[in-house]
Amino acid sequence: MIPVIAAVLTVISQVSYAQVTGDAPGVRPDAIVDLKSDEGIALVKGQWRYSNTKVIDADHHSPGADLAPTGPSNRTQDIDLHAGAAEFDDSKWELLKPAQLEERRSTGRLCFNWYRTSVTIPDKVGFFDPTGSTVVFEVAVDDYAEIWVDGKLPLVLGQPGGQLIKGFNAPNRVLLTRNARPGQKIQLAVFGINGPLSNPPGNFIWVRSATLDFYKTNQIGPTQFVRTEIVRVDPALDAIVASDAKLEKLAGGFLFTEGPVWVPATANTTGYLLFSDPNANTIYRWSVEGQVSVFRTKSGYAGFNVGEYHQPGSNGLAIDKQGRLTINQHGNRRVVRVEPRGNITVVADQFDGKRLNSPNDLVYRSDGTLYFTDPPFGLPKVFDDPQKELSYSGVYCVKDGQVKLVSMDLDAPNGLALSPDEKFLYVNNWDDRQKVILRYEVKKDCTLASSILFFNMTNSPGNDALDGLKVDQQGNVYSTGPGGLWIISPEGKQLGLIKGPEDPHNMAWGDDDGKTLYITALTGIYRIRMNIAGVRP
Repeated sequence: MIPVIAAVLTVISQVSYAQVTGDAPGVRPDAIVDLKSDEGIALVKGQWRYSNTKVIDADHHSPGADLAPTGPSNRTQDIDLHAGAAEFDDSKWELLKPAQLEERRSTGRLCFNWYRTSVTIPDKVGFFDPTGSTVVFEVAVDDYAEIWVDGKLPLVLGQPGGQLIKGFNAPNRVLLTRNARPGQKIQLAVFGINGPLSNPPGNFIWVRSATLDFYKTNQIGPTQFVRTEIVRVDPALDAIVASDAKLEKLAGGFLFTEGPVWVPATANTTGYLLFSDPNANTIYRWSVEGQVSVFRTKSGYAGFNVGEYHQPGSNGLAIDKQGRLTINQHGNRRVVRVEPRGNITVVADQFDGKRLNSPNDLVYRSDGTLYFTDPPFGLPKVFDDPQKELSYSGVYCVKDGQVKLVSMDLDAPNGLALSPDEKFLYVNNWDDRQKVILRYEVKKDCTLASSILFFNMTNSPGNDALDGLKVDQQGNVYSTGPGGLWIISPEGKQLGLIKGPEDPHNMAWGDDDGKTLYITALTGIYRIRMNIAGVRP
């Protein structure tokens, strides 16, 4: 086994606890507005309005072949009042004084209700100036709640709490804004639920607490700036990363972080980061609110012998042009795509009648062609595993549903990235005996032409082999390697090195402008702002 691989695989034996949180983190606010008090609701120019809602019979359709409700007609149930919309007319609802939120309401047993109010950011909250502050709405409903904000209820797989049900009588914390402005108006609609739903109780629904929490800064999660050293080998690095740029730690306590991808914002959700922990067999989600949640368990394998695997889980993740998540699964030895209805499509699981090793990293071309690497790091005994069916570690492309082997040049191909014009594919090698990046010419049919040795780190100080690989929009290449994150010009000249408290292993370009580099580094997740946006398919 390659020595550096053995060293990394020992990480799984360490005691480690992922920093999983629920919704917007609860730290001490700088000011609080109690929405259950007359003074508080008056300060934000609010008015609580209330309505019961009923369970009614409704017409619907059974699932069709497309898994959507396109099959035969059926009868089901619905609620008679969908009041989450921002412009919903609640003018005829019952007006509540703040103290009346304590009253037990609805019918008991299986029952639901709505509480609505708007809030307007005031000029002052006591002596606190809310301008530019972060505002969180915290509400605890007996027993469960869902919270619509300005007519939106984002739905993200694996999301715990936030605007969705948090837990039995547990407070929901919802980020309203990171840049509050006096006079800014926000519409809140709280859907109350009597629970548990599987055994509806005889009690009723009421609001235990409701506050607006104000924070001076725009970051209320458990992030911190950490020791950062930027080694400037060439003055050209100044245009890429600022001299005072710092790594920021977002979360920690994982076994081995890998395969990050930024999921872009939609009309209903903000952007967020997904990343793999292949040792823990889990995909996690990090949100801009500071949440870390489990996005997908058993992300790469659910076999009875999972205990034999060091890295059974997912590794590389990617988003295609249709917004679908693509996952490289170590233990299952395949590449899969998650469809909008939640069903799984196998993109690649074999070549020439033989099972793949354990797909590692991947990248999409703009026409939808997928490239991926396939070393055996996900197999229990890696290169010596008896389950291994292929005698090589390949680079593959998938175009129009056909899997093609495009390279066998490297013993352990790992990270890969396309140049901005997609004329070149860069592939690096996870092997401490040959720490190299190759560059290939890319053909239209997705095959690769001649390769060149783009960069060689074999004799560089440090024990790490090469792992993640990314490219920015000016063609600079970013590769994890000995000592940190290497930045290399399109001509193959080292420009600099970014060093942090943990060895980096992969990266993803994130945020709306694509200028934040999110880094997975052993047990933690980090980010650093760059001056140039990255290439994102």
